[in-house]
Amino acid sequence: MTDYTPRLFPDDASIIHVGEGLLARTLPRELWTHEAHLAACLWIVRDRAEIDAESDMRNIISSYNVAVGGVNDEAQGYHETITQVYIAAVRAHLREIGESSLRDAVNALLLSPRGRRELPLAHYSRERLFSVEARLGFVEPDLRPLAEI
Repeated sequence: MTDYTPRLFPDDASIIHVGEGLLARTLPRELWTHEAHLAACLWIVRDRAEIDAESDMRNIISSYNVAVGGVNDEAQGYHETITQVYIAAVRAHLREIGESSLRDAVNALLLSPRGRRELPLAHYSRERLFSVEARLGFVEPDLRPLAEI
């Protein structure tokens, strides 16, 4: 694991701004960080019941990537397996923490093992996780089941 201190969010409004910017495809590309990915995911899972994260995030993130000049192909852009890992992590985190403010929920996630950049590699070998198959579609883990997330 690399030593990395996440950038925390100062308030609920800053998280909602990221989530709404993602959905509207207006969030500046430089703000689409690891922390922003997790904050938007948690906000969508927790507060946007009309969005089915497991099935809708592919289109949401892929569309955003294109809108800000990115490409989604076999080598870059949207990654289905990594997205599904973090959705599972967000759901597990929310079950564990119970009621809290959006800011507290997101910042607790970012500071937890579930919020680390290396989380997927606890469940997948590097070769499997970074395969074309895993980028384009969900593949089951080869090291530890996601139920242990």
